Parts: sequence; structure tokens; C-alpha cells
Amino acid sequence: MYMSKLSAARLKVKNDSLVDEFNASIHFDKRLYRHDIKGSIAHAEMLASCGILTAEEAGAIKGGLLTVLGEIESGGFVFRTEDEDIHMAVEKRMTEIVGSVGGKLHTARSRNDQVAVDVRMYLREEIEVIAGYMAELVKTLTDKAEKHLGVLMPGYTHLQTAQPVLVSHWLMAYVQMFRRDHGRLADCAERMNFSPLGSGALAGTTFAINRDMTAASLGFTAPTENSLDSVSDRDFALEFLSAAAICQMHLSRFSEELIIFSTSEFAFIDLSDDFCTGSSIMPQKKNPDMPELIRGKTGRMYGNLLSLLTTMKGLPLAYNKDMQEDKEPLFDSVDTLKASLRIFIPMIEKMGINAEKMTKAAKLGFSTATDLADYLVRKGMPFREAHHVVGSAVAFALDKRADISELTLAELKSFSEKIDDDIYSYITPEASVSSRKAKGGTAGESVKAQIESARKFLDEVL
Repeated sequence: MYMSKLSAARLKVKNDSLVDEFNASIHFDKRLYRHDIKGSIAHAEMLASCGILTAEEAGAIKGGLLTVLGEIESGGFVFRTEDEDIHMAVEKRMTEIVGSVGGKLHTARSRNDQVAVDVRMYLREEIEVIAGYMAELVKTLTDKAEKHLGVLMPGYTHLQTAQPVLVSHWLMAYVQMFRRDHGRLADCAERMNFSPLGSGALAGTTFAINRDMTAASLGFTAPTENSLDSVSDRDFALEFLSAAAICQMHLSRFSEELIIFSTSEFAFIDLSDDFCTGSSIMPQKKNPDMPELIRGKTGRMYGNLLSLLTTMKGLPLAYNKDMQEDKEPLFDSVDTLKASLRIFIPMIEKMGINAEKMTKAAKLGFSTATDLADYLVRKGMPFREAHHVVGSAVAFALDKRADISELTLAELKSFSEKIDDDIYSYITPEASVSSRKAKGGTAGESVKAQIESARKFLDEVL
């Protein structure tokens, strides 16, 4: 008879039903079923190759596991609280199918190393999906930037007009963020890709197993080196949660700008109707609910990271039941980030750019004041003095309700005799943008170089 409660022989009193419910993780860790079955098949095949199981026994176990896989995927499998977790549920059902030989599967294995390998395989797979979405978003932004090369907009610091920039430069700033996010995920996947299977509960096993075989079979770089660390390590999950939270933060920052720039006061962009909602009372409203939700979900992503950090902070070696609390925040962050990226890609693709409005705004707020200061510096004036001179010119223009580019030459020369009639070639927004040719600046050549770099990145990862 299969004992689903492994502790039943040791404990004299049956668990209270509240304990069963509180202890069980099957209702959320059931998503690991494919990885659990794949790991179990690899383990059984390894045991047979080492002479610990016969080929017939391993074959029967594999057949039973594949039958369970079919039942789960067809919807015929019943997940029960009393089975505690997905590992016990799968093994119990497999043993019902193949008989007592199923009980041999757990030879030279603990649930501690079993769950550690399952979660790594699951996360490795999800990282590949998420990285694909990130690359698709980079492509969407790069395409949008290339389409709007040359369009001006105001750049901001402190949300106050600072200097004119190109719309394409603004979009490519987010490309840089998402490329870094992609790199963080790649680093996480590489560091995570070592197999803890065979570490046992904490100290390995007395059986002569072949951990290299299971590691290779499951697509890992190699086995882990220290059994104590192997079963108690959740750094890989923390690393993912950190990378996911940073990416969600980037999405949130972008969302904030989309929300602001889509207001009637700015009207820089237009979000497609199919990514907005209406108001229950105000018929004129078009609400940017998708960016707002993404911005709102960022807090829970931070919370998931902090939750697992707090869980792990005081745990002695090796495995502790506290570590069961790794899965819900991990699963939630995976789901939330995937959903956010999937929304963002078509939302940006369909987003309209109001070039006329952006260009007009780039000419407001004295956005070329710094260019006037740079002009004076090139004429030999110390920058601090030039800064003061231009500040006076801006104050004068404010009183006239004019931009500095609209002041007459005589008015400009009243602030410095170094100003000549060539000044208007420097203090228009178009001249300001085109003059900033330093590597990484806002000139069109720089943006084209950024786009070319992004295309190379996409060629490598797609």
C-alpha cells in the first residue's frame, strides 16, 4: 500500500485536518507537474543505468509517469489536499498504476533535492519565455523609433522642460533598459543551470549514483557541488525576483510617461482605444488603465522579492519548511511580468505619436538656454559666467513672454557683446538637437547608431 503521508509510521497521532490544509502546497505547486515528471524519469533512467533498478522496473516507472502526465494534461487528474504537494501526488498516482515497483522511484532521492531541481527547470523555461517577450518589446520600440527619426520633443528633468531631444532618442532610452533586463535574465539562467538532483535530503546518498547523467539528461551544465547548499539554495529565485522587479520598474516608469503624455494637457501620444477604458459616469473619458495597472502591479513585484528575502534571511542549513514559501511569490512574479510585457508590446506598437504637438512643445520652456551658454563658452566666456548671462536673458524673455530664440539680436547682445548674428543657428530646437553629436547624444547619427546596435542585439537573441 502506498503511504502518501511519509511521516505516518513515525507519528502516533493523525494530523489535524487544519494541519493538512495549512501544510499542503499542491494547489499552487501543481504547475510544476511537467518538470517533476521529467525529473523523475531522468532519475529512474539513471538508477537503472547504475544497476540500482532493473531496466524493466525503470521502464514500468517511466510508463506510469507518462500515464500520469497524460491524465493531468487531459484534465482527468484529481489534485487532493491530502497528497500535500505535486511530488507526492505524482508518485502516489504512478504507484497506483504500476504497483509496488513505483515505490522504488524515490531511492537515492529526497523531496528536498526533487523540489530544488523542479523549480530550477520551471524557472529556466519561464525565463526563456520572458526573455522572448523582452526582445519583442525591444524590437517594437526600435521599429517605432526608426519610424519617427527626426521628430523633436522636449526632454525633462524634474518634469520641467530641460533640453530638446528626439522622440526616437526617448524611445531608445527604454530599449537600453530592456536590453539590460534581458541580460540580467540571461545571467540568472546561466548561474541557475546546475542540477541539485542527487543531493538527497542534505548529505547526498549512500547509493553509487551518476549525477552527471541526470544533469546532462535534464539540460543542466553540471551537477551542483555542495549538497547542503544545493537543497537550501534559493538564490536563483531571488535573483530572478530581483531582475523581474527591476524590469517591472522600467515598465512602470514608461507607463508613468505614457499616462502623462496621453493627457489633453500634453497630448504627445495617443493610446489605441483597445488598450484604454471608459468611465462609468463621464462619457468623454478615455482612461489609460493598462499603463496604470502595470504601474500598480510594480508594488507587488517588489513585495514578492522582499517576501522571499525575509523568508531566507534567518534559515539555518539545510532545508526548512519555510522554503515552501518561495513558490507563490515566484509564480506570481513570473505571471505578472509575462502579462505586463504581453500587454506592453501591442500597446506600444499601436501607440500614436503626435509629432506636431511634440515639436511645438520642444520650442517652449527655454529649452535651448544651455545651447546659448555653450555658444558663449565657445566664444571664450567661462561657463559659470555664461550660465549667469543666460539666466538674465531668460528672465528678460519671461517678462516679454517670448522664447530666447525670439529675442532680437540687439536684445541678445545687450547681455553679451560676444553674441553675433550667427546665434540663431544655435538656439533653435533643431540646431540644439543636431549639434549634440557626442557618442550617446541626441543627434540623429547617435540615434541611428543606437538603432543599429539594437538590431544587432535582436539578431543575436531572436
